[in-house]
Amino acid sequence: MIYMSFLALIGLIIGFVSMASSPSPYYAALGLVLGAVCGCWILVDIGISFLSLVLLLIYLGGMLVVFAYSASLAAELYPEAWGNWSVLVYIVMYFLGMTVSYILVCSVWDFESLFSGGDVGFGVVINDYSGVGLMYTLGMMFLVISGWALLLTLFVVLEITRGVSRGSLRAV
Repeated sequence: MIYMSFLALIGLIIGFVSMASSPSPYYAALGLVLGAVCGCWILVDIGISFLSLVLLLIYLGGMLVVFAYSASLAAELYPEAWGNWSVLVYIVMYFLGMTVSYILVCSVWDFESLFSGGDVGFGVVINDYSGVGLMYTLGMMFLVISGWALLLTLFVVLEITRGVSRGSLRAV
């Protein structure tokens, strides 16, 4: 079980680095999907399965559609790939920064027992099931604000990728 958690953490790091160092939106979308899937996988390992499913469906279903739409409007004929030297410099800098951050954080906190908690039982499922009702009752205002923020993000992305004078419905 700890090997699967370690694989999810490595996938999360690789997804974030590939998204941050990619010069083209096409390759950044792949890193975004990998980071979202591995992040939700880590939440499932901790025991938060319903929230992980909700995050994965809403995040990849909603925001990735907006990202793909804006990437198609800002299409490049020959996008730069991960094999270029400028991208390799960014990848090395991000990995060095994360290694230094890991060394500094692990010297202060103990993260060894994060994923080795033993066998979880039905208690996690019951607690996670009660979290569904709490999310829609106590977290109602947060859901409304998140919906408005997503709508604002949609309009901002459409305005940024609008083009000079033809509008966002131009032929790609």
